Amino acid sequence: MPSEPSKDLVVLDNPRPGRNYEIRCETPELTCLCPVTGQPDFATIVITYVPDDRIIELKSLKSYLWSFRNEGVHHEGITNRILDDLVLALSPSSMTVVTEWLIRGGIATTVTASHPD
Repeated sequence: MPSEPSKDLVVLDNPRPGRNYEIRCETPELTCLCPVTGQPDFATIVITYVPDDRIIELKSLKSYLWSFRNEGVHHEGITNRILDDLVLALSPSSMTVVTEWLIRGGIATTVTASHPD
């Protein structure tokens, strides 16, 4: 039975608080809709962060990313929204979100958003 996408981000306690270490999550499965044409857009997303007290539960991250599939949003908007939502949920020491969009109309786009900025 298929699950449903959700914007709910589940957080877990950091198993090694006080230690600076980096977590990198990557998937080629970020999709949304172009708000102008309604056509699908596809991207690889890379989320890199140094946790403080919390880390992200990966199944909830997958569902969260899936929730954008039918949303009309510009590349810059979705990248910054994902960063904002994750920073709000995790309060990491630092975080960077990079989206690498497949070529549309001959133009490849990469958007990078960081915290702190």
